[in-house]
Amino acid sequence: MNMYAVPSPGIPGCPPGLEYLTQVDQLLIKQKVELVEALVGFESNNKYEVRNAMGQNVFYAVEENDCLNRQCCGPQRPFTIRVLDNFGHEIITINRPLKCMSCFFPCCLQELEVQSPPGNTVGYVIQQWHPFFPKFMVANEHHEPVLKIHGPFCGWSCLPDVDFEILTMDEVNKIGKISKQWTGLLREAFSDSDNFGIQFPLDLDVRMKAVMIGACFLIDFMFFETTN
Repeated sequence: MNMYAVPSPGIPGCPPGLEYLTQVDQLLIKQKVELVEALVGFESNNKYEVRNAMGQNVFYAVEENDCLNRQCCGPQRPFTIRVLDNFGHEIITINRPLKCMSCFFPCCLQELEVQSPPGNTVGYVIQQWHPFFPKFMVANEHHEPVLKIHGPFCGWSCLPDVDFEILTMDEVNKIGKISKQWTGLLREAFSDSDNFGIQFPLDLDVRMKAVMIGACFLIDFMFFETTN
């Protein structure tokens, strides 16, 4: 079986490099286990593989950060994640600025910007204040609300499987979800590497699919990225 998905030719209105996303309604994001980090607890830049439902590699994602931010700020650190296709071309850039994290203060809210191609903003993921439940708004490049993401009580990072529901703005229809999936006791105990599944409508705007990939990384850092 071919390990790599074959991209489609250019599609009008679709950012270059995202053509393949028009064909899928689910993705699996696998964080690669770093041996040194698992053994000695030295935080390293995160690396991910993005796969389709058949297990083929679609994209790769690499965190760009410096040692000081990683060790001093931990999961709260700002980051740039560069998403590359199978030819090594950067097709999505995800930027998270440094902000404090707190469930109890509405001034400490997270925000993430997604660009595709790099330099061209296609959307944002913006945390909405709630004392107990993770809530996010997904906005387009003009900061206009498009979708909502709601998570379980306080993220429930201790559970083996955790679902964050993707909802329409009126919160009536559930159209997808971001799921943190159990990876096994030893792997959970000795590393902070996680697996995530993303499900969304096949006909969802491809730019919003790219923003959902960014939302997955933000959720990972906020609720599941721990120092072990």
